[in-house]
Amino acid sequence: MSEQTALTELTFTVSGHVSRPCAEVYEAVADPEQLSRYFTTGGARGRLDAGTEVTWDFHDFPGAFPVTVVEARPPWRIVIEWAGTATSGDTGKTTTTFEFEPVDGDTRTLVTITESSWQPTEEGAKNAFGNCQGWTGMLAALKVWVEHGINLRDGFYK
Repeated sequence: MSEQTALTELTFTVSGHVSRPCAEVYEAVADPEQLSRYFTTGGARGRLDAGTEVTWDFHDFPGAFPVTVVEARPPWRIVIEWAGTATSGDTGKTTTTFEFEPVDGDTRTLVTITESSWQPTEEGAKNAFGNCQGWTGMLAALKVWVEHGINLRDGFYK
């Protein structure tokens, strides 16, 4: 007989390889100018440094919103928080962690993005699945931007 544990939170992880060194890939995420060229279609304001609050804007989704940088350890890890609905806990925020792992002598980077803090409800699942789609798209756009200088997101959602 097996014990079942109650599901208290929804979490997802997406990952992919980028054919560039960790420091270069990390910088493409942390630097607002680069992030604005392939991900935040309305612009990113502020560098992803620990303890800062930055703003991300998307022309293909309504409004700019604040992002709090909880941790930044170049070139290995960035942790951010941002507001969401149907989140678990009492903060009303989700936590997103970017991890950058060197592969093949740091000629490639494994980028892993994990987002947590969604309620195990219909609304929480809908929001988590939507963000999972968004982070998967971000990874593809990051790869194409860093490797080829192409904005994959331009016109993708609208």
